[in-house]
Amino acid sequence: MFIETEPTPNPATLKFLPGRTVMAAGTRDFANADEAEASPLAEALFDLGDVTGVFFGRDFISITAAPGVAWGDLRTDVISILLDHFAADMPLFHAPSAHDIAVPADADAQSGPVPGDDPADAEIITQIRELIDTRVRPAVANDGGDIIYRGFDQGVVYLHMQGACSGCPSSTITLKKGIEQLLKHYVPEVTDVRAV
Repeated sequence: MFIETEPTPNPATLKFLPGRTVMAAGTRDFANADEAEASPLAEALFDLGDVTGVFFGRDFISITAAPGVAWGDLRTDVISILLDHFAADMPLFHAPSAHDIAVPADADAQSGPVPGDDPADAEIITQIRELIDTRVRPAVANDGGDIIYRGFDQGVVYLHMQGACSGCPSSTITLKKGIEQLLKHYVPEVTDVRAV
């Protein structure tokens, strides 16, 4: 097995491509070691001590290094953990208990309106979500992250940034110059886009 790495726009984050499906559906973001307890792979990566974020995409894993950590040594350790995990065909998540069912991070992006969305805006929201799913999310996944719809209120679209996008120095530019302009062009009711 060979694992490729790719840089992301976020210098603290590298994208690892194991050459196989990581998540068959949805994405999953682990912002700390407590959240990582749901996944043996995420736990092992956080156990390295120099990892501050793990993100599972369809065919990649984005890892964020702690401030001041050089990727030289950490990259080797991460690849070793990934090789061991995938070569042993280990599960990505611990078996959930009845009260702890895992839900993909973008599950609400695929379901009905986010609580607080005005039903009168349903057509606008459908257009926004379709643009995000077809144009924005694939481009952001190429950079090792994801963007999830969180709401629409009085012309403002609220989005949650994950993986390499979270904390990326260029995320504000992506949000304002890329996503906001795209949404405003196709959905004139959109006046602003904000990260939550």
